[in-house]
Amino acid sequence: MSARAAEVSRKTKETEITVSIDVDGTGRSDISTGVGFFDHMLDQLSRHSLIDMTVRTKGDLHIDDHHTVEDTGIVLGQALAKALGERRGIVRYASIDLAMDETLTRAAIDVSGRPFLVWNVAFSAPKIGTFDTELVREFFQAFAQNAGITLHVTNHYGANNHHIAETCFKAVARALRMALETDPRQPNAVPSTKGSLKG
Repeated sequence: MSARAAEVSRKTKETEITVSIDVDGTGRSDISTGVGFFDHMLDQLSRHSLIDMTVRTKGDLHIDDHHTVEDTGIVLGQALAKALGERRGIVRYASIDLAMDETLTRAAIDVSGRPFLVWNVAFSAPKIGTFDTELVREFFQAFAQNAGITLHVTNHYGANNHHIAETCFKAVARALRMALETDPRQPNAVPSTKGSLKG
């Protein structure tokens, strides 16, 4: 594993989660949350960010998927923050417009240490299969808050809700990939006039 790797575990009365990541990976994933569609989305996040991810989540799925999805976002965000440390040498900023069939979604990221989510994504149905579409936002809210990143996600247009959700994950993944790359012109510097990206 690279120097930018971390493992985080979290246990509550609602969920038990262990996440390990390697920021400088190849996009290999081993995901098991008990929520099939969510597993598919996390696979996309790993594959397109090139962050290796192992996720093991046991949640109170007899209630619904909410705690499982949100808490996985919390732990994944914590693992990313831990792996990045001082965030020294990163590019920091990135944005991308990502197309998938009839859908176009933008993600813009500032790996700033200051958590914030701007979410301009609307779904035309409450569910994709059995998955609640509102949980896409809940995941990214938890992830951004705990990773310490500013994240803006905007769906420009789209008709298929599966495609809309998938482009959100793929766009965020691709933006992360770019923002977390080592800047060859300042590989040892913290990219901030403050000298810190701790918020």
